[in-house]
Amino acid sequence: MPKALITGITGQDGSYLAEFLLDRGYEVIGMVRRTSTTNFDRIREFQDRITIVQGDLLDQVSLIHLLQEHRPNEVYNLAAQSFVPTSFTQPVLTGEFTALGVTRLLDAIRIVDRNIRFYQASSSEMFGKVQEVPQRETTPFYPRSPYGAAKVYGHWITVNYRESYGLFACSGILFNHESPRRGLEFVTRKISHAVARIKLGMANEVRLGNLDARRDWGYAPDYVRAMWLMLQQDHPDDYVVATGETHSVREFCQVAFDHVGLDWEKYVVVDPKFYRPAEVDLLVGDASKASRVLHWKPTVTFQQLVRIMVDADLTALQQTGNHTPQVG
Repeated sequence: MPKALITGITGQDGSYLAEFLLDRGYEVIGMVRRTSTTNFDRIREFQDRITIVQGDLLDQVSLIHLLQEHRPNEVYNLAAQSFVPTSFTQPVLTGEFTALGVTRLLDAIRIVDRNIRFYQASSSEMFGKVQEVPQRETTPFYPRSPYGAAKVYGHWITVNYRESYGLFACSGILFNHESPRRGLEFVTRKISHAVARIKLGMANEVRLGNLDARRDWGYAPDYVRAMWLMLQQDHPDDYVVATGETHSVREFCQVAFDHVGLDWEKYVVVDPKFYRPAEVDLLVGDASKASRVLHWKPTVTFQQLVRIMVDADLTALQQTGNHTPQVG
């Protein structure tokens, strides 16, 4: 039975990846930080099939001990301070987790077992002020946030450990990927949840920032499949994972409100406080390498994704009457 360690297992991607691996006969070890507010909602239905362990990307000794005790074949580093606006208010903490945390984990692998296969969650935010459209593996990075800058460090330190120590270390440059498990602070989930509340008469507006920002949005379960495929290859490499389509926040609103028969312009309020200090205007990925080498393709369209999210929030709110999903 193969064994995988997932950092960030309680997040959107960690929960879907855990399900994916369990279905393939893996033993799954989930690393969580010791906090007073750890939320296991996303993995509740299959938590009894996972071994939950405590560790911290800020503490390399804890990472070494985890690897020594559990001896995973694969490590998926999904843990990070991943909310871009927070990275502007907590830039140093973001760097500690999202940049140096990668180094600590890679060095723990170097010390304990260089045969462990490692996946690093890189991000399309690394492209930032894009230097070419669409963005591919060779596109220069130009991050526009402390989060994006930290991800660039994490990406290149992964390349460095691969080339310096011969580690099987891959980076997945994933473009935006969403689902009903997305935290409420992210704009896509903020919209889908607000649409459901407005439809049910529980709210009358949603306040958003830049409606013209464009992103390449995919479905999270499709993207965790790409993570796994990267670690099943004969040689480690880095891959862009994206749909190749770009849509604006305005389009997301329109599809979401249309799905419940409402006119989005009557309910969406633009609020300058939600604008970023430095905006990323256009992200769209070229996943032709992932398609060619990994035989990966997305299975859910943009319109299907939006409807899935709205329907899930409608169902949750109707079941509870006053449902407040987790944030983060």
